[in-house]
This record gives sequence, C-alpha cells and structure tokens, in this order.
Amino acid sequence: TDLDYIHYLYPNVCKIQKAVTANQIHGIFGFGLEAHCGKFSYPAIQAAPSFSNCFPHIFGTKIDVPCLIPCAIDQDPYFRMTRDVAPRLKYLKPALIHSKFFPALQGSSTKMSSSDQNSAIFLTDTPKQVETKIKKFAFSGGQETVEEHRAKGGNPDIDVPYQYLTYFLDDDEELKTIYEEYKSGRMLTGEIKKLLIDVIKPIVARHQKSRYLVCYYY
Repeated sequence: TDLDYIHYLYPNVCKIQKAVTANQIHGIFGFGLEAHCGKFSYPAIQAAPSFSNCFPHIFGTKIDVPCLIPCAIDQDPYFRMTRDVAPRLKYLKPALIHSKFFPALQGSSTKMSSSDQNSAIFLTDTPKQVETKIKKFAFSGGQETVEEHRAKGGNPDIDVPYQYLTYFLDDDEELKTIYEEYKSGRMLTGEIKKLLIDVIKPIVARHQKSRYLVCYYY
C-alpha cells in the first residue's frame, strides 16, 4: 500500500517541505487558514516521486535520473513547484507532457472515478472486463435503431469509442475513414466498438506485462 511505501519518499518529502513556505503554497493553490494541514503538506508528497532516489529498488541512490511526467493541466501547479524547488535540493528538474482529459466511458459530461468501475478502462482490467465495459458502457453517438443509423449516420464527435480511437490508433488515414464511415451510417456502433476493443486489449496487456517485470523482477 501507499502507507508501506511512504518511508522511501519521506526523506525527500521533508526536504521539499523545508524548502517551500506556507505563503508559497497559498499563492500556488489558494489554500487559506481554514484548510486542514493535510492540504498544505500534500504538495510535497506529490512532488517527491519526481526524484529517482525515491525508488531505491530501481535506481538505488542515484539522483541524476531524469523524470518525465505525463499529466493533465490541473496537475501543472504541483510540478511547477517541484521544478522550482529541485535545483535547491541539487536534483534534476522534472519535465512535463500535458495530456488531454480522457472522457469517461459514459461521455464527456461525466467524470472517471475509481469508485465507479464502469466509468473507465483501468490498466488492471482483464481482457474480458475491457470488452464488457466497451460493449455495455461506452457512450455511443449512434442512432436508436440500425435502420435509423443507416439513414442518418452516427455522430463521431460525441461517440466515446471513436474519441478513444483518436488517442490509441496511430493511423490517421484509418481514423479519417472510420470517421466518415460512421458519420455516413455505413459503420455501425457495434463495429466501432469492436475496433476499439481490438486496439485497447493489446495495449492493456502490454502494460500489465511491463508492470509485472518492474514489480517482480526488481
């Protein structure tokens, strides 16, 4: 659990907390005196894994391993703070890649949540779970019936399977073809969901294999 691992992070957490004032935390995150103390201490905890010596089972005591952090824009303030404090701790500044928010499986008006197992594809999901979630819960931009869909076409701009394909399918020409086929009604909802299943399952399986090697090889 996180509680079991925190002792590896704690030395760096303490260094960061010593280097960042409450006024800075207030300026970055807007926390006032009414906020509980955990809000003030948490940014240092989120920042600490940016430094390689927090992972001694992988990097030992090395402090010169660069860190690349893919994150959504809402996480940017934490790592701007981290980049500011890193040189004072004689660490490398982490680099960031800002990512777009994924829509939840139920559509862009909803949010992914770990408390709702059907709101997202999780990297721990089995192939069967991935398939079931996409088939049953992925919001469709298609019409109510096959006949209506053939006549009016689907809306790929709100169709979650198509939106996911724009992230995971590398072939832009194929994406364009899928967009046109779905919008015209020639491609059905079930077909576009099947395409997404075939793309997602190998990605999840590959991640799980890589994670196993990191967790159990080292």
